[in-house]
Amino acid sequence: MEFRRLGRSGLTISEIAYGNWITHGSQVEEDAAAACIRAALDAGITTFDTADVYAETRAEAVLGRALKDQRRESIEVFTKVFFPTGPGQNDRGLGRKHILESIDNSLRRLQTDYVDLYQAHRYDHSTPLEETMEAFADVVRSGKALYIGVSEWTADQLRAGHGLARELNVPLVSNQPQYSALWRVIEGEVVPASEELGIGQIVWSPIAQGVLTGKYKPGAQPPAGSRATDDKGGASFVAGWLRDDVLERVQQLRPLADQAGLSLAQLAVAWVLQNPNVSAAIIGASRPEQVTENVRAAGVKFDADLLKAIDDVLDPVVERDPALTAGHEGND
Repeated sequence: MEFRRLGRSGLTISEIAYGNWITHGSQVEEDAAAACIRAALDAGITTFDTADVYAETRAEAVLGRALKDQRRESIEVFTKVFFPTGPGQNDRGLGRKHILESIDNSLRRLQTDYVDLYQAHRYDHSTPLEETMEAFADVVRSGKALYIGVSEWTADQLRAGHGLARELNVPLVSNQPQYSALWRVIEGEVVPASEELGIGQIVWSPIAQGVLTGKYKPGAQPPAGSRATDDKGGASFVAGWLRDDVLERVQQLRPLADQAGLSLAQLAVAWVLQNPNVSAAIIGASRPEQVTENVRAAGVKFDADLLKAIDDVLDPVVERDPALTAGHEGND
C-alpha cells in the first residue's frame, strides 16, 4: 500500500480507501462484509469511509463491529451527514440540530470516540452555510471529529466553506466527488479550486459502478448477480453507463491494460490516482478477492503515452460538464 496526505493537512491516509456504500448492511451479509474488511486490512488499507445514511444506518454499525478490535490509532474512519436518517423534519440536512445529533449517533454505531473525518454528504441549499460550518466547528472542538470535509460540492461552494472554516479555525481538508476515467466533471473547476485551497479529493466510483471492469458487454444482458441487475444495490447508478457506445470503448481499453500488466479494474483505479489532487480512491467489495485485486492499483505509475492512449479511446464518451457536480442541484 502507498500513502498520501489528505490535501495539505497533516493526516496521512491509504491511497486506496475501503468504502461500504451499497454493499454492507443491505446487499451483502455481515459475515461477508467483515471478510471484505479483513481483506482490506490485510492488504494495508487503513482508511475506511462510510455514511450515516448507508443501508439506513446499518452500514456504520457493520463497519464498527468489524473494526472494533483494531488499534484505533492505526486506522482512519470517515463518515458523513446530510441525507435523511429518520422520519422527522430535522432528521436530514446540515442544520445544527441534525449535525450535532448525527455525530453522536454515528460514533455510537461505529463504536469509537471520534472520527478522523466528518463530511457534509451534499451541499445544503436550505440551511445558511454559516450555521453548518459553526456546527461542524463545534464537532471538531468537542473532539468528536479531527477534520471536516464535504462531498460533491462545487468550486464556489468549496471556496465559501473553506473561507468560513478558516475564520472558525477548523480544518476543512477534503472533498468526496465521483471521479473516474469516464466521469471527469471535477477536472475543470473543482480540482483547480481544491489545489488553490489545499483540499484533497477522496474519490468514489473510480470503476464507474463496475462498468470499467469490462464485465458489461455491448449488445449483451448484464451478468446475473451484477450491480446492474440488483434493484437494491445500485442498478439505477449503473444504468446511465450501459450504452453500447460506452461499453464498446471500455472493451478497447483491454489491450492497454494487458500491456500495463493490469486488469481493467486495476487500470481504472490506478488512473484516478494519477491525478495529484486525488488523496485516495474508494473501492467497495462484495467479495474479499475484489479487494485483493483492486489494491494492486496502489503505487502504479502511468507514463504519458499510456495516459494519452486511454484518453484517445474514451474521449468520445467521457463526461466533463462541471454543471453535473451534485452541489449544483437542490435538496430534492
